[in-house]
Amino acid sequence: MTLASASRYVSLLGDQVRNELAASQQYLAIAVWFDSHDLPQLARHFYRQSVEERNHAMMMVQWMLDRDLPVTIPSVPEVRNDFAEVTEPIALALSQEKQVTDQIRTLFATAREENDALGEQFMLWFLKEQVEEVASMSTLLTIAQRAGRDWFEIETFLARELVGDGGLDTDAPTAAGGAL
Repeated sequence: MTLASASRYVSLLGDQVRNELAASQQYLAIAVWFDSHDLPQLARHFYRQSVEERNHAMMMVQWMLDRDLPVTIPSVPEVRNDFAEVTEPIALALSQEKQVTDQIRTLFATAREENDALGEQFMLWFLKEQVEEVASMSTLLTIAQRAGRDWFEIETFLARELVGDGGLDTDAPTAAGGAL
């Protein structure tokens, strides 16, 4: 029996590749919605988030390749494209990041249960990343709620302040094909 067929962790990691790619697509849809509403700072932020989530998926792919594990690139589910208020896509993003945090926690715990020290170590970076992701989206949602109907206040805030790390972490795992 191979590690891949015996390991729940490896199976969950394959599922997480799908989750990360789905998150990337959802962020792309959010960015396009903001772009279509002439909110370039919000659009830029979510285009960047889309690339960051794609890079997370490719980090997982590279790790599986490095361990000689089978990799399947999955399709992703439909994403939400329409929103009534500026807070809706940001609230969706925050909810998505909280869900991903739970998924990464499960991956870490599963690697630990299976005594997969390499898997456990790999998940540590993602746990740290999720703290930043949830905090960034929480901040952005708070700013959007405070701005109310004045969406340009959010634009001003994003033009002035750095929200998140922009996907620039020198400790990040290597992404298959290189990080974008």
